[in-house]
Amino acid sequence: MAEKTSQLYRRLLTYSRPHSARIVLAIVGSIGVAGVDVATAQLVRPLFDKIIAAGNYTLVNLVPFIIIGLAAFKGASRYIQEYFIKTAGQLVVQDIRNDLYSHSMGLSMGYYSRTTTGNMMSRILNDVGVLQRSAADVLVEAVREGFTLIGLTASAFYSDWKLASVAFLVLPAAVLPASVLGRKIKDYTRRSQATMGNLTGVLQETFSGIKVIKAFGTEVEENRRFRTENLAFYRFLRKTLKYDSASAPAIELLASLGIAGVAWYGLHRVLTGAITQGELFAFVASVLMMYGPLKKLVKVSNSIQRSVGAAERVFEVMDEIPDIADAPDARPLPRARGEVSFEHVSFAYEREPVLKDFSLQARPGEAIALVGPSGAGKSTIAGLLARFYDPQEGAIRVDGEDLRRITLASLKSNIALVDQETFLFNDTIRNNIRYSRRGASDAEVEEAGCLAYADDFIRLLPNGYDTSIGDRGLRLSGGQRQRLCIARAILRDAPILILDEATSALDTESEAMVQKALANLMRNRTTFVIAHRLSTIMHADKIVVLEDGRIVQVGSHQELLQQGGLYQKLYEMQFQDQR
Repeated sequence: MAEKTSQLYRRLLTYSRPHSARIVLAIVGSIGVAGVDVATAQLVRPLFDKIIAAGNYTLVNLVPFIIIGLAAFKGASRYIQEYFIKTAGQLVVQDIRNDLYSHSMGLSMGYYSRTTTGNMMSRILNDVGVLQRSAADVLVEAVREGFTLIGLTASAFYSDWKLASVAFLVLPAAVLPASVLGRKIKDYTRRSQATMGNLTGVLQETFSGIKVIKAFGTEVEENRRFRTENLAFYRFLRKTLKYDSASAPAIELLASLGIAGVAWYGLHRVLTGAITQGELFAFVASVLMMYGPLKKLVKVSNSIQRSVGAAERVFEVMDEIPDIADAPDARPLPRARGEVSFEHVSFAYEREPVLKDFSLQARPGEAIALVGPSGAGKSTIAGLLARFYDPQEGAIRVDGEDLRRITLASLKSNIALVDQETFLFNDTIRNNIRYSRRGASDAEVEEAGCLAYADDFIRLLPNGYDTSIGDRGLRLSGGQRQRLCIARAILRDAPILILDEATSALDTESEAMVQKALANLMRNRTTFVIAHRLSTIMHADKIVVLEDGRIVQVGSHQELLQQGGLYQKLYEMQFQDQR
């Protein structure tokens, strides 16, 4: 555990190196603040011995100037220290958040199938937020109070090493409770942050599914679910606060033992003439000022433990190795002709087999339809072709090249996807279409809109292509959203196209319009069409019927009807529904 914590510290420190100039300036300011505190403690002795006891009224006039001068110097030093150390801390945390987000974007779909969206959001926002708050407090307090404590300790030993030894007898005793409390705080911080992930997940699900909640009137149940998760978070947070609050009283109690010893022993030394009253007051001032930084450093230690608890969750994600990555010998794929082959492919999510010895050939420009009951493996085939996952057995090739020997970037540039989930960004129509090819001109974007039969309704909107469509495009109808997704795929101009239930949620009129757009999109492209509505794939070059992860029939629409079997059964069921 100690080694793991040490590694976390080292990893956090590596992020501070690019900002070392700011940290050095902050250290200079900290030395200035500590120097003023030490000087203040040392000036107590001449104040008593040379002014009050000796009655030197000439020096009295200098006291206000000394006080104002020290305050001005300390104020300037504190500003330099706090500004530069806080900005350094914020830059460190910003770098961590950027790296965490960048790494999470590189993780494979397999990881996201195992991890909830709320959990990922919590790690990027809440866990890094704990680091952000702690970084400023820890760096400011640790540097400033650390230097102050060192300076006052040196001052105390310089004034009277015997009295200093008495005062410092209690310090070893303070280490044990501080370390025990720190470990408790780290543990409960980590657990409370995990609970915060659940709470964030509830929020994400609630606001994403607000229409379903309103439709079924389940506001009370959702409110109860949120309260339950919120209470669980509070219970862990309460324990963290309990141990954090106990640290200051524990240090104060131990400090009182040291101060009591100093007072008793110091008064004896004054009465015996070993030291003057001024020397005793100067020493007591140093000790009293010294225990202030000590208590603050214990608080800093608690903040560090909270940071470590959050950092463990952050670095867990950053240490996650992507399941899908470029092989060392991967090479870029030029623009593909569109020949795709699945060779004895088997795949399973966890231990559940989805595809079993699946083989299929698609010639350039051919339209392949994948049909079958739910769970037959249709969407898995699309995911494997897009290399969201790698098969456990067999190989998938594009133009004869194994996908695992092709760079991911070049593979993605050769594939366009239109999914059943019409995801659009909270941006303008123009930028949503341009998302598939950032460098496209306005004319190319509008041409894609025309080919997707979206131009007519776009022109009727208040700002045309520059109209903002709201969160997930909810200001548009389902058919309009789907046509924008098709326009995005058209602009991609990829030789391989995947249509995953692209018309499953549309009414008849919208479907007819989307089918026209899809016809433009599919022209001269190798297309894999996944559909439940058989009417949408009757003209496919090849229809592949799947059941339990295996191919049970292959042929054209008419050929499959003549064969009978599962395809004819599915067709008759849909025909009966239509009648």
